[in-house]
This record gives sequence, structure tokens and C-alpha cells, in this order.
Amino acid sequence: MKILKSIQEWKDEKKNIVGKIGFVPTMGALHLGHLSLVRFSKKDCEKTIVSIFVNPTQFNDPNDLKAYPRMLEEDALKLENEGVDYIFAPEFSELYPDDYSYVVTEKKLSNVLCGKSRPGHFDGVLSVVMKLFNIVEADKAYFGEKDYQQLELIKGMVEAFFMKTQIIPCPTIREEDGLAMSSRNLRLSAEGRLKAPLFHRALLMPKTCEEVKNHLEKLGFKVDYIEERLDRRFGAVFLDNVRLIDNVAR
Repeated sequence: MKILKSIQEWKDEKKNIVGKIGFVPTMGALHLGHLSLVRFSKKDCEKTIVSIFVNPTQFNDPNDLKAYPRMLEEDALKLENEGVDYIFAPEFSELYPDDYSYVVTEKKLSNVLCGKSRPGHFDGVLSVVMKLFNIVEADKAYFGEKDYQQLELIKGMVEAFFMKTQIIPCPTIREEDGLAMSSRNLRLSAEGRLKAPLFHRALLMPKTCEEVKNHLEKLGFKVDYIEERLDRRFGAVFLDNVRLIDNVAR
């Protein structure tokens, strides 16, 4: 496995690749959810590249950015054990030579759910994903359904701009107690980790969104939203000042 820091290094490697390239974009702090995406890529493609880049332009809260876990050495070991071929781990200046002067903006779906309470978040997501797609030029890219709104926005961007990379949705990977795997789970206290699975259970309840919200608030969650769209029920809550999101099919 090779760890590449620059765009030119990847271009030099790519010249010699024969077969399909699978791509898994991440912000690191990898868990089994990320590794499941890697396994899908390994099954479908001859070569797999994983990007690790904590993208500052998608954080509307500077404290959230500062607290985001960074563990490149541990992540690299996990990816090497999975048989990943390349890690692309660029610095900000490599991906943003324009210092984020140019921005990709979507005008509809990005303004609801997480986009409503996190202004500019999806601008940052779409901008960095477009950059990464243009750099990597993968045949397929893999995204988890836990971030379903993000998944739909990226699929829409690829269609709108006639991009070559095929988006492959992959199922949410959960802990045994039902909690959706997330890098943010590392920031929960021991007590918060025990309580967190109640969020997913509440989304599954045969109650209205308002009733689910009231139920979660009684349990001690701070609720951002519980809404139904796209034939799914979406939720975002805060626990231990950590933002958790999830969604379930309806």
C-alpha cells in the first residue's frame, strides 16, 4: 500500500493502473462502516484508493472541526490489512489552491434536514467531493446510506455535471445495539455511549415525528430534527454535545 500526499503522485501512479479503480472518500477515524465500503470496492474493482482528509469547509462549527479525531497511522494500518492499494492524504493547500474561492452549491435538497441547521455544510461536502472525483477519476465511488442526504446530493451532482464516476450506495453498518457506526461515536462519554442506541430505536417507533421528538427529549437528547422525506425517516440529535444522525426506511 502506498500513501500519497500530492495530486502529482497519484497521477504518476494512475498511468500504470490496468482495470477499474474504486474510490472511498473519508475523513479518517475509520470504523467498520468505512471498511465495509472498502470491501465493496475490493470486490468490484482491480484497485482501491481511499482518501483521508478532514475537510474544513464542511464544518460550520470551528470547535467541531478541532475536536474531529485524526489518526492517520491507525487508519493506514486498518486499510493495509484490508488490502487497500493507495491512501490519498493531501494537505489543505493541495486541494484548495484557490483557498475555497470556488464553491459547488446545490439549491434544493441541501437546504433541508442537516443543511438547514448547518449552513454551508453541503457546499463544503460537494466542493471537496467534486475535487476528489476530478483528481482520482475513479470508475466507482462508495458511500454509506447513514449519510443518506449526502449520498443523494452527490448522486445528483454527478448526474448534473456529467461526471464519469458511478456512485455505489452501501448499507448502514451498525453496532450490535443498533447505533449507526460513526467516527463521532468516539467522542461520546461512557454514559452517552450506553444511551446513544435509543436514538435508532426511537426512529423505528410507529409514532409521529413529533411524538418521536418528544420521546427523545424526555430521554435527555437534544433534538435537531425528526422528519420524513424520500420515503425515509431522518433524525439528528445531540448527546454529550456530539451530533448524531441516522435514518431508516419507511
